[in-house]
Amino acid sequence: MNRKVVSINQHSKPQAGGTAIDTLQSLVSNEMQMVNESILARMESPVALIPQLAGHLIASGGKRLRPLLTLASAKLIGYTGHRHIKLAACVEFIHTATLLHDDVVDESALRRGQETANVIWGNQASVLVGDFLFSRSFEIMVEDGSLKVLKILSSASSIIAEGEVLQLTTANDLATTEDVYLQVIGAKTAALFAAACEVTAVVSEQGLNVEEALRSYGNYLGIAFQIVDDVLDYSAKQTTLGKTVGDDFCEGKITLPVILAYRRGTDDDRVFWHRTLQHLDQKEGDLDYALALMAKYNTLSDTLDRARHYGAMAKDALAIFPDSPAKDIMTDIVDFCISRAY
Repeated sequence: MNRKVVSINQHSKPQAGGTAIDTLQSLVSNEMQMVNESILARMESPVALIPQLAGHLIASGGKRLRPLLTLASAKLIGYTGHRHIKLAACVEFIHTATLLHDDVVDESALRRGQETANVIWGNQASVLVGDFLFSRSFEIMVEDGSLKVLKILSSASSIIAEGEVLQLTTANDLATTEDVYLQVIGAKTAALFAAACEVTAVVSEQGLNVEEALRSYGNYLGIAFQIVDDVLDYSAKQTTLGKTVGDDFCEGKITLPVILAYRRGTDDDRVFWHRTLQHLDQKEGDLDYALALMAKYNTLSDTLDRARHYGAMAKDALAIFPDSPAKDIMTDIVDFCISRAY
């Protein structure tokens, strides 16, 4: 089988003098090369559309933070085996599958500045190739041979799906509380971050304390990461990330900046939120007015404070590990994820 798919190696090369992500990529560059090769091999299929469509998304410039965290966790605990390589590829396949499905559900037209797969190939192909990638990920889990690894990653997959369904049920619902919001992002985002870190602890057989510490680190980092993403949707910086400002607003998603603005607003403010988000009766100037309300009630900066809180908890989870370059970079990654908002 020699079907050609888009090369992904160029996206994993570290950039000199760059961000914490670049430093992390440099730290695990050899391992990431093996992960990339595993991803490419596992995307192969006699059905030409599968590697073509999957390759479009995987090669579209994402930082592949989740598999990088799997590799960083191995460095942190001194694991010298190779099982985490395929598991990092498995994590990326789960993530990519969810992106394909999410873009269909959200009717997204752009991801990372490029047309989404559903725009190019249609919704049916995107959903089915997402299913293929999920199936590939389970093949990799089974090949690893650990029931505990299988349980962690399969559980993460089902939790992600639950999170997406929960988010669907909270769309347009201004009664959504901050606790429910945290439930949503804990499931749809943080679960895979946690699993990506925890599986390395499992294959290294270093005990429950190490597994718990890495799971907690990934979980809290994932929550902080998603909170920042939800701030970015109302930020001018979003345009540099290849997305349109206000996508969540247009779709009626109830994220923390909205929850805080609705809670703190006047009756007239709430009438505005009900019209625009609950009933999706939106007109020109509404997004600007929403941004003005968020500025008035300080909701974006307060949302970022929440992200910093979870970021601090992620750093605290690393306290049991001795100082090392890997620990330093995993700490810096927390700051990097939060600083994306600036």
